[in-house]
Amino acid sequence: MNHPEDSPILSKLVPPAGGRLAVDIRNASVVYQTADTPVHALENIDLTIHEGEFVSLIGPSGCGKTTLVRVIADLEQISAGQVLVNGVTPHEARLARAYGYVFQAPALFPWRTVLANVTLPLQIQGRPKSDAKAIAQEHLERVGLTGFEGKYPWQLSGGMQQRVSIARALSFEPKILMMDEPFGALDEITRDRLNEQLQQLWQKERRTVVFVTHSIAEAVYLSTKIVIMSPRPGRIVKVIESPLPDDRHLAMRDTSAFIQVAHEVREALADGHRD
Repeated sequence: MNHPEDSPILSKLVPPAGGRLAVDIRNASVVYQTADTPVHALENIDLTIHEGEFVSLIGPSGCGKTTLVRVIADLEQISAGQVLVNGVTPHEARLARAYGYVFQAPALFPWRTVLANVTLPLQIQGRPKSDAKAIAQEHLERVGLTGFEGKYPWQLSGGMQQRVSIARALSFEPKILMMDEPFGALDEITRDRLNEQLQQLWQKERRTVVFVTHSIAEAVYLSTKIVIMSPRPGRIVKVIESPLPDDRHLAMRDTSAFIQVAHEVREALADGHRD
């Protein structure tokens, strides 16, 4: 019997997204006021993300990657600068349900089944129960978990739990999917499988994705754009537009083109530490 994680999500290529801006950040800084001295988390961030791009943020621990994602998602406020999401403020975008957010841990309710976890945000929105169930089942199918609707989180592997979390984030069809190191705690084999399945899902839907990672290989494999950040205060050291083809497979990690991009990311991370 095949494990669900062994079955990649089937995809169908669609034309590239248009050039509209999904995220436009101008000279943004975040300063936390503490009892003794202010903490400069982000400094003078300029970043544009177009609709349909898969953008990875990579940098050392504490460089502000998660803070930047939280700023875009209206979970943190900037101290200076401007942030627009789909042409409006992050707060207005959040009220318009523009975001789906996948955290480092699956954050599933253990007393709710897989189906009940995915339907929860839809029920909060006031969707009829039958509609919420149908939508949840559709998204569980997208991440390869059909047949597991009645299971509880504790009955699933870590990788399957995270796929439930992705299905829940996608359930209300957000324009932007925010992912904060969603695979960081998983073993390498499971992580590779989920990287491949996430890339295939992006190929099919071309949803805008903002992805936080510490892994150079993960960033290069998944992304159309890689944003390298410096140690705190977090600044953008370099933005690399990936030259790799959109249609990707894990074996391409051994190609010279992949290795060259990985080397460029590694060099930019080293430069960020020297600055």
